[in-house]
Amino acid sequence: MTPAEGAVAGSFRDPSGFLFWRDGTLYRQIESVYREHYDRLMTSGLYRELHDGGMLVGHEECPVERAARPGAYKVIRPEMVPFVSYPYEWCFSQLRDAARLTLAVQKKALEHGMSLKDASAYNVQFVDGRPQLIDTLSFELYPEGRPWVAYRQFCQHFLAPLALMAHRDVRLNPLSRIHLDGVPLDLASALLPARTRLAFSLLSHVHLHARSQQKYADRPLQARQRPMSRFALRALIDSLESAVAKLRWHPRFSEWSEYYAHTNYSDQAAGVKKRRVDEFLGQAAPRRVWDLGANTGEYSRLASGRGIPTVALDIDAAAVEKNYRRVREENDPFLLPLVGDLTNPSPGVGWENRERMSLLERGPVDLVMALALVHHLAISNNLPFGHIARLFGRLAEFLIIEFIPKNDSQVGRLLATREDVFPTYHAEGFEAAFGEYFTVVRRERVEQSDRLLYLMRRKNPRRD
Repeated sequence: MTPAEGAVAGSFRDPSGFLFWRDGTLYRQIESVYREHYDRLMTSGLYRELHDGGMLVGHEECPVERAARPGAYKVIRPEMVPFVSYPYEWCFSQLRDAARLTLAVQKKALEHGMSLKDASAYNVQFVDGRPQLIDTLSFELYPEGRPWVAYRQFCQHFLAPLALMAHRDVRLNPLSRIHLDGVPLDLASALLPARTRLAFSLLSHVHLHARSQQKYADRPLQARQRPMSRFALRALIDSLESAVAKLRWHPRFSEWSEYYAHTNYSDQAAGVKKRRVDEFLGQAAPRRVWDLGANTGEYSRLASGRGIPTVALDIDAAAVEKNYRRVREENDPFLLPLVGDLTNPSPGVGWENRERMSLLERGPVDLVMALALVHHLAISNNLPFGHIARLFGRLAEFLIIEFIPKNDSQVGRLLATREDVFPTYHAEGFEAAFGEYFTVVRRERVEQSDRLLYLMRRKNPRRD
């Protein structure tokens, strides 16, 4: 899909510059007010050190005549991020790694006489399997003696949600979707268990910080900021690093995170299924893939192993955590695990509902995989086959999908606790509904089961 020409909807709050599209290319306009800061970033060696270390996305300078409006000092073309994700879609370790990156960048900036003027989690994206800062305009000259202006934002965007996930419930991370400027510290303080006050880092950076915010809320900014030496500022960053390092979450058994260990496939049948899916991928030859209901990413890796950028979405935070840890261990540059509910996907949020894109706006892609998913959508969520087919037709040209019949034990688990009110849940009903939007390219029975695998192609393919 060709992006709309003009300024990017979520890039308007920073007076230093903004992103815009022109002729299908993404640019960033740097305003004259940011001139001194940008020059220091580029001439001090900070940009080169961060970029070469995989901590900051690169860019190249372009003729200033390409500016979107008058007043530009520079126009740069940043390296493209394969897929834009948001903190409320990350698992615990992704958010933790993004927090560590932000603090590491701040340390590097101080060494070069600069500082991060903001510490927004939205300034981080996952590129080549690891977090990278994407906002070139986040840096400013460091004024000696001034406290870190991004301290509150770091605590709200990173420390508070991480503490809530580690000490209360990992499912609290979507609070960041409601509070786009980070989880309010007074809310985090109220939700955290009392025992967290015994941890000095959380006591000081969350609980007492929240109390301080309330106490000084009505006072001018200058009255709230006490001078802070460079040594004290470094000590603050060290303290935050220690606080983040101490926060851990170990994914325990969940209903679906151990799915592959308890599936009713034999090893032989599972191997045949993988070969069939791999064959379908080779036949469709997609450039981008979404694996919906990806679990821990066993089948996602068939796509990423081919060098295809692949988003692996699953509702189960434990499964996504395991998937991401494996991505990190194997240095997989093509796989991005995310937490998401396809029945309630991330909406467009922020000003005019446009600052952060909905999940569906970030499509379409060439191919969607939906393996062992349809029975959950149709039976657990009462979604008619036609609705599911219509959504997938909106998302992708090719579809690799699995149909699991009622006589399968996995469907039996779903029907065991409810009345069977699904008279059209059978292969014929499935094929009829999907036939409205797709043509079946291949249909294969999974060995030693009645499950069916399909490669489908959307009718009337898009010409984006």
